[in-house]
Amino acid sequence: MQFGVCGGADLAAVAHDSGYEYLECSVGGLLKPLETEAAFEAGLEAWRGAKLPCPVLNCFIPGNLKMVGPQVDTGALEAYVATVMRRAARAGVQVIVFGSGGARQVPEGWDREQAWRQLVAFGRMCAPLAHKHGVTIVVEPLNRRETNIINSVAEGAALVREVDHPSWRLLVDGYHWLLDNDRAEDIIANGALFGHVHVATAPNRLPPGAEPCDLQPFFNALARAGYGGRISFEGKLTEPAVTLPAALVLMRRLVEEARKQV
Repeated sequence: MQFGVCGGADLAAVAHDSGYEYLECSVGGLLKPLETEAAFEAGLEAWRGAKLPCPVLNCFIPGNLKMVGPQVDTGALEAYVATVMRRAARAGVQVIVFGSGGARQVPEGWDREQAWRQLVAFGRMCAPLAHKHGVTIVVEPLNRRETNIINSVAEGAALVREVDHPSWRLLVDGYHWLLDNDRAEDIIANGALFGHVHVATAPNRLPPGAEPCDLQPFFNALARAGYGGRISFEGKLTEPAVTLPAALVLMRRLVEEARKQV
């Protein structure tokens, strides 16, 4: 497994020195899809001196660019996604996380089946564009406090299967999974779909080990699912030079213990 940290270039040195292998930045932070090509190129140049690469991005779609409900602008969505994917290829990005709770929030009174059809249509528009540029999109189930659709691994897996494209896969985030008491069985059953993993403690979304939180069942489920890819810490960071190395030691031990049980 490869371990990374969500954050900007300012976190690269401490993450590198703590033993992490990559950073996970945001789409807006690295690719600047709502800004000019010149702004994107300038930002990319600023990243070149960072101690770690940035192969994964999160925060795919801004909250005001709706993909669900009566205000969806399909043309604007497709133009935005096309810009993101083209610039992602230029930046060497391999994975983009589709959380985007605000953009996918189902408006009050909007038909849930219609919302689901809109999400499937969004996936079927995005996936070929991502594939063209060597990018994989991973669907992130979010807890019910952050959005009101795709709130479980099972629901995310259903969307991945319905879109049915190799560049449209699944993510599981240990924080959301713990907060909503999601099922280990659904991680295990959908192991072949996973393209990325996030981790943090619950309830406070801290680095592993920074508060009492049993993450062993989460890592056990990942091991039983056969997952061996990237895992990013995504959460609140205080004293990163202290908490990040300790979190990495703990996560490696959790992985080792989980593999013993497979």
